[in-house]
Amino acid sequence: MDTISFEQFMAVDIRCGTVVDAQPFPEARKPAIKLWVDFGAEIGVKKSSAQITDHYTPEGLIGRKVMAVVNFPPRQIGPFMSEILVLGFPDADGAIVLAGPDKGFDLPDGARLA
Repeated sequence: MDTISFEQFMAVDIRCGTVVDAQPFPEARKPAIKLWVDFGAEIGVKKSSAQITDHYTPEGLIGRKVMAVVNFPPRQIGPFMSEILVLGFPDADGAIVLAGPDKGFDLPDGARLA
């Protein structure tokens, strides 16, 4: 396994945000959902495409807290410009489970991973 410095890790800006809109993304090559995530006043609402259709529906994502990398350059995914990378982990079958704060903790939108 390659190692990185603490400075390299700190350069990755991981923030907590709230999904404020989610829509199907039928134009994507692989099944995906378009997300709009609010990171508070400093960053605002950013868009992402996520291949998370095995465990999530667009309507079930509204209001959910998620973690995302907010300082990658935007990436064109078909007709959609993805501005952030929403984080998740593959389950035993390879389907993505979203990363987020523990339930019961009210983290503010824009909180940075420390």
